[in-house]
Amino acid sequence: MIQKTQLDNGARIVTETIPGVHSISIGIWVKAGARNESLAEQGLAHFIEHMLFKGTGQYSAFEIARRIDSVGGVLNAFTAKEYTCFYVKVLSRHLDLAIDLLCDIFSDSLFDEEEIEKERNVVLQEISMVRDTPEEYVQDLFNQAYFGDHPLGYNILGEIETVQGFDRDKVIDFFEREHLCPQHLVIAAAGNVEHQGFVDTIQELFASIPDRPVENRTDTFALRRRVDFHFRDLEQVHVCFGTRGLSHLDDNRYVLHALNTILGGSMSSRLFQEIRENRGLAYSVFSFMTSFLDTGMFGVSMAVLNETVRESLDIAHRELKALRDSPVEREELN
Repeated sequence: MIQKTQLDNGARIVTETIPGVHSISIGIWVKAGARNESLAEQGLAHFIEHMLFKGTGQYSAFEIARRIDSVGGVLNAFTAKEYTCFYVKVLSRHLDLAIDLLCDIFSDSLFDEEEIEKERNVVLQEISMVRDTPEEYVQDLFNQAYFGDHPLGYNILGEIETVQGFDRDKVIDFFEREHLCPQHLVIAAAGNVEHQGFVDTIQELFASIPDRPVENRTDTFALRRRVDFHFRDLEQVHVCFGTRGLSHLDDNRYVLHALNTILGGSMSSRLFQEIRENRGLAYSVFSFMTSFLDTGMFGVSMAVLNETVRESLDIAHRELKALRDSPVEREELN
């Protein structure tokens, strides 16, 4: 059963009790990601995600890691375009420890200057790792080409120049501005959890965050047709192309999920069967859909040899036209 409590300041607590399980997963979801950044702040939400594990007033970074490891738990986080999540998963008997650690890193991180310098180097290495992985890097390039100067086109990890410009004041200012906004907070728990008991345990921390007005951003973008080329001395050509998709709130998103599966979202899909299985032109070929609050993308990605790029793109184009012009047969749809 799913239950929800909204605190007076706007923060929401949601739980799903799942009978029969022995574990519990808890996440602090913050409506703060790359989309909340300015041009000079690119990568700051992700940088803060790293910094919340680097020491609090109560625990050092090593003690945080040791305490969760000692009970066989998982404590981690991830940053997306529109949100950040800090989460923990433990056996239910370690619930108090999990809440203690998760709330501590969110409410009492030190953002120590020495740790900021060390973590800056870690993030710069992460950026380099992605740039050295062409099947990942092409997705970043496609996003930048698709959204242009819109914040949804920003690299979640940031750019080398912006990350090098982060200091403690910028980190704290962004955290207080975007993360400590109760209307942007959802605390979710699922598993062996009792709703009211969970609310009673954590509401003191989150109810104490002062309510404040929320800025309504108007950051729409105009989709432009463009083709970008980036030369790399590689064995393969990595190609990504796409167009407008659907938002999280569009009722037709379920239809698009089905269409994506048919086109290239599975091993039995048309692109996989035609380009990989029937012709052996690629190892990696797939279609994808990405949804945001008010917009989305739908596209195709593949990695092929230079001499087969045109043939592979022709096949993808033909399959897209077939989906547009001919109804999907009942058997395939089922």
